Parts: sequence; C-alpha cells; structure tokens
Amino acid sequence: GNMSSRKGLNGACSVHEYTGSFIGQSAHFKMTSVCGHVMTLDFIGKYNSWDKVDPAELFSKAPTEKKEANPKLTMVKFLQVEGRGCDCIVLWLDCDKEGENICFEVLDAVLPVMNKPRGSERTVYRAKFSSITDTDICNAMSHLGEPNRNEALSVDARQELDLRIGCAFTRFQTKYFQGKYGNLDSSLISFGPCQTPTLGFCVERHDKIQSFKPETYWVLQAKVNPEKESSLTLDWDRVRVFDREVAQMFLNITKMAKEAKVESVSKKEKVKQRPLALNTVEMLRVASAALGMGPQHAMQIAERLYTQGYISYPRTETTHYPENFDLKGCLRQQASNPYWAETVNALLAGGINRPRKGHDAGDHPPITPMRAATEAELGGDGWRLYEYITRHFIATVSTDCKYLQTTIAFSIGPERFTCVGKLVTSPGFTEIMPWHSIPLEESLPHCEKGDLFPIGEIKLLEKQTSPPDYLTEAELITLMEKHGIGTDASIPVHINNICQRNYVTVESGRRLKPTNLGIVLVHGYYKIDAELVLPTIRSAVEKQLNLIALGKANYHQVLEHTLDIFKRKFHYFVDSIAGMDELMEVSFSPLAATGKPLSRCGKCHRFMKYIQAKPSRLHCSHCDDTYSLPQNGTIKLYKELRCPLDDFELVLWSSGSRGKSYPLCPYCYNHPPFRDMKKGMGCNECTHPTCQHSLSMLGIGQCVECENGVLVLDSTSGPKWKMGCNKCNVIVHFFENAHKVRVSPETCELCEAALVDVDFNKAKSPLPGDETQHSGCVFCDPVFQDLVELKHAAMRHPMHRGGQGRRQGRGRGKGRRPGGRLNPKKPKDKMAALAAYFV
Repeated sequence: GNMSSRKGLNGACSVHEYTGSFIGQSAHFKMTSVCGHVMTLDFIGKYNSWDKVDPAELFSKAPTEKKEANPKLTMVKFLQVEGRGCDCIVLWLDCDKEGENICFEVLDAVLPVMNKPRGSERTVYRAKFSSITDTDICNAMSHLGEPNRNEALSVDARQELDLRIGCAFTRFQTKYFQGKYGNLDSSLISFGPCQTPTLGFCVERHDKIQSFKPETYWVLQAKVNPEKESSLTLDWDRVRVFDREVAQMFLNITKMAKEAKVESVSKKEKVKQRPLALNTVEMLRVASAALGMGPQHAMQIAERLYTQGYISYPRTETTHYPENFDLKGCLRQQASNPYWAETVNALLAGGINRPRKGHDAGDHPPITPMRAATEAELGGDGWRLYEYITRHFIATVSTDCKYLQTTIAFSIGPERFTCVGKLVTSPGFTEIMPWHSIPLEESLPHCEKGDLFPIGEIKLLEKQTSPPDYLTEAELITLMEKHGIGTDASIPVHINNICQRNYVTVESGRRLKPTNLGIVLVHGYYKIDAELVLPTIRSAVEKQLNLIALGKANYHQVLEHTLDIFKRKFHYFVDSIAGMDELMEVSFSPLAATGKPLSRCGKCHRFMKYIQAKPSRLHCSHCDDTYSLPQNGTIKLYKELRCPLDDFELVLWSSGSRGKSYPLCPYCYNHPPFRDMKKGMGCNECTHPTCQHSLSMLGIGQCVECENGVLVLDSTSGPKWKMGCNKCNVIVHFFENAHKVRVSPETCELCEAALVDVDFNKAKSPLPGDETQHSGCVFCDPVFQDLVELKHAAMRHPMHRGGQGRRQGRGRGKGRRPGGRLNPKKPKDKMAALAAYFV
C-alpha cells in the first residue's frame, strides 16, 4: 500500500504512516523509533555537586530520578506528540533486557496521552523478533506478546547499583588522590563494580609476568634417516629435564646406540569438530584476536549490520539453533557469493549437516547472516566482520574435519622417542575456515614393528621457561564470561572504560598492558579489601539480577541488600585509604613537586604551579590549595592582569587558533563570586559591573544559535578579531586587520546589542571613503555587513567547559547594563538580516 514518511519534531527520528489491518480490523499505523534509552538514571540536582555532598550519602540518602537521556532530542515530547490519540501501541524494541527496559520508558511517555481503553481492552503489545527480515517481522506481528516487567526491573536495578556504588567510590578516590598527586594523568579515578574486576584480570597477569623467574631445562633431540636423503626429527617421551647432569647422562646412554628401533606403529582416525553456532562473546573474541578490532568497535559494526538487515540480532548468549530455524533459507542467500558459492552449492546439493547442539540461553538464535552482501556494499571493517560471521555460519552446517593420525614409537637404547604425522582424509568445515585446517606435514616413512633406522644425530638442547604474555582482549573477554562479569552487551563497554581511564594501554596484537595508575589502584584494592577487585562479589550480584529478570527475586530486596554490603565496604575503604596512599606515594609525585610556575596566587602572592597532566589544574604549594581549570585546551598567563575581586592573576584558556579563548580568574572559576554564577565560569560569563574583562564590559549581543548564550568580544584575538558565545561553540569573525575593536556603552535601537567602535589602519581600511573609524551594530549596520562571518569553533572536545550544564542565561545585553531586557523583541527583518550576514 501507500506509505508517507516525514521527520519527527526532534529532527532525529522519522515517522512512517500507512493504512493496514491490525487484529482483524482496519487501522492507521504510525511507525517511529527512539535513539537508545529514552531516560537515564541520575541523582537529583543538589547531589550532583562533588564539593557539597559526602559520597557516603549516595548509597541510600540521595534520591534518584529519571531524566531524559538526551535532552536535545526532546524524545518524550516527540513520543507524546506522535502517540496522542492512538488506541494501541506495538513495541518493536530490541529483544533483550535493555530493549525491554526501553519498552517501559516509551510506555511511561505515551500511555498518558493515548486514548483510554474501553473496559478491559488490551492496548499494549510486544513484538518478539531476532532479525529484520520479512519472515521474522510477519511472524512477530502475528504472535504479539506483552513487555516483560521483570526484565525491565533487572536493568533498573543494575543501573541504580552501578550509579550509587560507582559514583561514591569514584568521587571519593578522585578527590583524595587528585588533591595529593600531580602526575596521575587521568581526569577521573573511577571505580565500577564491573570495570574494576575487569582491570583486576589485566593486573593479575601483569603481576605473574613481573614475578616470573625463568628456569633452564634440557631436551634430548634425535634425528633418524629412514632413507639416504631424508631425516625425521623425533620427540623425547620424557619431554624435558631440569638437571644438567641428568640430561648429560641420558645423552651419553643414547649415544652408545647406533640405530633406532621401531617399537610400534599405530594409526587412528581423528575428528576436528566444526564450531558451535556463533554468539556475541565468541564474535567479540574473534574480532579482537583475528580481525584486530576492539570489542566496542566490533559491537558497533555488528549493530549496524543488524539494523541494515544483513545479520540477525548480534546480542545473544545462545549457541544452539532452534529446531524450526530455516538454515537452508539462510544458506541459499549465500549461493551466489564468489568467495564461498562452490562450498554453499555443494552443501545444498548434498544436504546440510545439523549444527552441533550448543547452549540455549533462551534469548535469541545465534548470530547468522540474513542476506547476501558484497565488499563494495559494506566496505572495510563491515565486510570483514560480515565475512567472518558468514564463514562461521557455513562451517556450522558443514561436516567435521577428519584426518588419519599415525604415531611411530622408537627406542634408542633404553630411551623412548615418538614421531606423529597427520593426513587429512576429509577437510569438512576447514575448507570455508582455512585458518582451522590441519597443517601440512612431511609424510612419515612406511615402516613396521622391529624395523631399524640409522641415527643421524642426537644432541642436547638447552632452553628456558618463558613468562606468560599480557592478556589479549580475546583472553580478557573469556575470563569475564567465565566469571560472570558484565553481560554480552556490556563487556565491550567495560573494556573500553579501562582504556579510556588510562588504566591500561592497547599494545600490538591487541594485548592490554596496565599503566602505573591501573597497577597501583588494583594493588591498593587488594591491600584494603580484595573483594572490591575480585570477580566473586560482582558475579553473585549478576546472578541476583538474573533472578529478578526471571521473577524469582524481589527487586527492592536485592537493591537494599547489595547497597548495604557496598556501603559497609565503602566506609572501611575510606578508613583504610592510607594503605593505598602508601602505594601511590611510591609511583606518583606530590602536587608540590609537579608542574611549572605560571601565575600568582591572590592570597600569598607566590607563584602557583600549572599541572598539565589530566586533569589540568593550578596548585599553590604555600597555601596548599588546588584550582581546577577548563580542560582540553591550552592555558597561559594573561598579560599579568589581576582579578579586581581577589587579586589572583588571570590566565587565558584557548582551544587553538581556530577555536574559542577567554580569560578566567582561577579563584572565581572555582568559587563563583556572584549569585547568578556557577562553578566553572570564566570572565566571559562574569557579571562584575565594572571589571574590564567581564561579560558586562565585553558582551555584545545574544548568540545567534543557542538560547542562553551571549556573544563576547575576544579582546586577545586581534588582528583577526572575533567574538565567541559564552555557552556554545559559535564564533563570529569580524573586522580583520582592524587596529582596535572596543565595545561601546551605547546599544543598537533595533536589536539592543552593544555597538562596537572599530579603528582601522589607513592602508588596510575596508570602510567607504578611506575612513578609518566607524561605530555601529555588528548585526544591523550595513557598513559592517561584509566584515562579519559566522563559524563554529574547532573544539578539541565537546565538553570543553569541564562538563558544566547549561543554565539560564541573559538576553542580548542583559548584565552589561541595568536596562538590558531578558528577551528583547526582535525586529521583523531580523531573520533576513541574519541570513544576509551569516548564511
């Protein structure tokens, strides 16, 4: 039938409308989507202050609330606008626990605005599907169920536990250690109930490498010559000995023999089993070990392949295909791909093999290719992952690999030696997965018991035991799965977190090497409370969360019990922090010994040191005070000018020549001087009425893009003058090569923006009639029209203001002078004027 499509009010989600039948009745359908979670859990406002709240309060006292996960998307409003007046809702979210949780977030938004049901009429339906194919979608539509409240609750429980436990430990140890050490090089010393045991595995392997002591051992190697030209290397049955004299004795005994005697010849048919069907953990392991993709990256690609309909749902713990799964249909899709067409057609002609019986976790079928694709369609990593998934699937319905293993036992004097050879009789699945094939070996000579062969040489080899290597991502994923740390969906996130926090670095071969900080943290946890880093306690919590999902455990009881345990652990950790501090002292330098002198303290007038390592900050060793700074930019002294309020020397923060820059007072930035200011504001947001660096003196007009921002003159930017918004990253370049640009106390009659006075050099003046001076409005003055250009700042990072939230700002000119209005009426031709200047 006909379908109309349009963009929703949030600009991110499309709405598709069509007419069809629903449960035997004619119906008008609206189909739309969400972008991940609609809501996120957070503490209520006042508990988000690190300075005013004791972290111990976060375990029970601090109330939490559901907030919009991405306020800019206005997802709740969008869902309510589209849902208003609807009779029924069918939920097609991902069929896992997170998807079930999102179902209830959507219901919370739309049920209040939907039409009220008549009597006991059912209005909420849940579609269960594993792939985006016609068959699966139609099947799901004809077997609609209900959303699972218990699975959604288990996700709520995990979110609340991770928020409360993680925030409490993270805030305490970040503030404690960053207040003492200058070269930790991590902006957050985070703790996570899953993240920390993940790091623990990496450090445990590091400790084994460090404590390893190599031992020397000796191996007896013999070579026999069955024919004149050929030689055969034999393996010693004793394998190795650790005593040099004993090894020499064995060598002397065997050297007395001139020939090697065949004691037995055995032939055995052996089988190398085809792989089990593919689940998420195995896919992530292979992506890391064989394809060189990190787990997070691999998961993103798999999700993209799924949403485009190339593969089935990529989050599954199951390795067993249900009896009714259409294996042949999936295989037929691959019959024309040149890489494996021959193998596929042979399987279809000869009959496919039933896959091995794996584990059925009751979630989704194994990861399976759902339609054919080419390298040109998917490109790069997308194709490499799809190719592996397809090869793996074809291998699961192929035959096992069969080979003949021949073992010849020899005696040389009283010592026994063996030689093994393999001959492939049926390659089976190794044709499609050649990296699993049996390596080609030299064929063994034909011989019988009692045959004698001349000995070519016998020698003693001296070797050393070697330490284990650092964990690969694939090995770490295996350990996490074995110990129940995280889920198939969250494992990549935890591994990514320990890399982002600078606890481990990814070395060649995707091996994870702990940094100094990662090692000291884990050793500190072991010293204070080993259960914080061992996988046992988190594994037990995961089991409880699974019981909630199955309806066998009470949500509130699990939450209360787990938080009580961690609260006690937290208090013990705080009381015993000196134990970890002793380890920190050995590895890191105190604040006073790091950084270089930059600007003067307003209290003692001595130089404060600028510490560049993350998070960058200023430290006064005389007053023992630390002042945080804006991150992800450069800091330098600002002309040795001082703040009129506290006498601290100002510093200038800049995100680069193409970005924003603004001065700030280190003291005011951390201790806002006025009521309408918040922590983390520079001079471009300061409401001081007379200071020459403040918003009051340099603010020009309301930002052209964001609601609350004010465009402020960057007085350091000449001769390439610019003004930047003090809230968003809008930059307006103007008056290039001007000698001076000043903000006038006068305002524009049309738009109430401050007027600017501009002085040009005579030689470079763009003003008409060779004039060098002009005063006017940046927005409305026709003389300035061609001299203004809007840009977005090249930010090094979107969170350049240290993560401070948006706040209620002032309108154009508000705060510059008493008469500023909050939202001045814009002139009728305002949009036309802006278009002329900026578009």
